[in-house]
Amino acid sequence: MTPAQRAFERLQAWPDLSAGPASCGTGRALCSVRDEIVHFHSDRDVDLHLTHRAIQRFRYDLGGSTAIRLVPGSRWVTVHLDCDADVDLLLSLVSIALKAHQSRPPADLAPGPTALSAPPGCNFHRVTVLPRAAAGEA
Repeated sequence: MTPAQRAFERLQAWPDLSAGPASCGTGRALCSVRDEIVHFHSDRDVDLHLTHRAIQRFRYDLGGSTAIRLVPGSRWVTVHLDCDADVDLLLSLVSIALKAHQSRPPADLAPGPTALSAPPGCNFHRVTVLPRAAAGEA
């Protein structure tokens, strides 16, 4: 079983999430009542939908992880799953995402003067994830 399959099975059991097709057209999604929260694109790559406020709050922690890729201007965070620790990280971030979406202020709903102008959709095809060994050799 791949890391993404393990993560999907664990998250699908959460009562606040339901499964469906990803709106980007590739893979499966887990959705809350209000929003798509996670897109599973491959056996290792997952996009997680956070709010602008959550990304700003955890920006340095997210940027310091070798499993996380941030795309400027996007409310989606790409998580590369290589091991069980990455799956655990994703589950923690999904919990943060659910809480952030439930308590999101109106200004964070759509782009505007007080919100981040986010391109529509997730980061699929906008992020290239290199294996950790190859990334460290550069």
